[in-house]
Amino acid sequence: MAQKHRPLTSVLVKPSGPDCNLGCTYCFYLEKEKLFPETKVHRMTPEIQEEMIRQVMQQSGDAVSIGWQGGEPALMGLDFYKRAIELEKKYGHGQSVGNGFQTNGTLLDVEWAKFFKQYDWLIGLSLDGPQHIHDSYRLDKGLHPTWEKVEGVAKMLLAEGVAVNAMCCITDYSSNYAEELYNYYKGLGLTWMQFIPIVETDKDDPSKAAPFSVTDEKYGQFLITLFDLWMNDFKNGEPTTSVRHFESVFHSYVGIESPECTMMKECGPYVVIEHNGNVYSCDFFVEPRHRLGNIRQSKITDMLNSKKQDEFGKVKALLPRKCKFCPWYTKCFGGCTKDRIKDPNDQRQPRFCLAYQMFFEHADAKMKQLAERWKQKQNDYAEHDRTGGVYNASADFMKNFKR
Repeated sequence: MAQKHRPLTSVLVKPSGPDCNLGCTYCFYLEKEKLFPETKVHRMTPEIQEEMIRQVMQQSGDAVSIGWQGGEPALMGLDFYKRAIELEKKYGHGQSVGNGFQTNGTLLDVEWAKFFKQYDWLIGLSLDGPQHIHDSYRLDKGLHPTWEKVEGVAKMLLAEGVAVNAMCCITDYSSNYAEELYNYYKGLGLTWMQFIPIVETDKDDPSKAAPFSVTDEKYGQFLITLFDLWMNDFKNGEPTTSVRHFESVFHSYVGIESPECTMMKECGPYVVIEHNGNVYSCDFFVEPRHRLGNIRQSKITDMLNSKKQDEFGKVKALLPRKCKFCPWYTKCFGGCTKDRIKDPNDQRQPRFCLAYQMFFEHADAKMKQLAERWKQKQNDYAEHDRTGGVYNASADFMKNFKR
């Protein structure tokens, strides 16, 4: 079978490598500094920055997104990103470019906010919720709490009109507080929310998952509670808040591939570019065996479409036989590969198998109703277009599924 071509539509860039000013308990990326022992401080040079952006702009199509992440990407300083904008203009060919910036927020000020607003950057702010939740694990390197600073930055960004997503890591502790988390973000004005289940291997006992990892059943109940809260906030049949997981799942109900790789059949739709130009298969697999090359010697599109990346992508489908006969298989495709690898108890068994079953059994009927409503609107759109009528696109249900 011929290998399918993967277009270059997005890259994840780590300009400061694994460096961070915080020491969050559950962070998996801080330890990646072992891969780059040449220096204690890791920063992308101007030469690598330019080569990376040149390739991304010249090898992509009509639209491309660049996600800036870490470690903590703000360690690069604002001038680095001002130059990024200039390089995108220099090497672009009229395409649409989306910049995303995932940050712990502690280094941001109004000058950063004005830059983000001017160039329409989407900010993923790591704010784990109210103080008792956030400060459970998100501490600085001196083990001091960070919640007060980060919440203040969230308010400042929103006041400056910056587009902000709340990035919330779901642990064994925070999974108990779905309603409190949801209402907290709403109260702040953070109506775009992303909840990320945390699973890491226990450093003291590598045969099991770390104790802060969210369990299968608790994650399932968390999703059910969150889904009901999300649905209860609909007005006139339209969502008033955005929860990324539900929007990603919704795509499968209308026959569109999920934009979230966790819910795709195969992995590998994007690559990660480290500060030194090294390219890796995935954010969760930045390790020597998944190194695809370096942008100084190879084209990003060649690495994205390499046999090595193709083989990496297919690993996701190595699931127990029962998964293929599960009624929800085409909705979750086993979830994220890293979740079952980080839990050594059974590396083939999806970590959140029960969680997904619980969620889909609860949400399936309502998701089908939403899908039918959306499909009808698409038919109305086609009919209005055919007859020359005017269609109010802002009323389309999918308006809240754009990020």
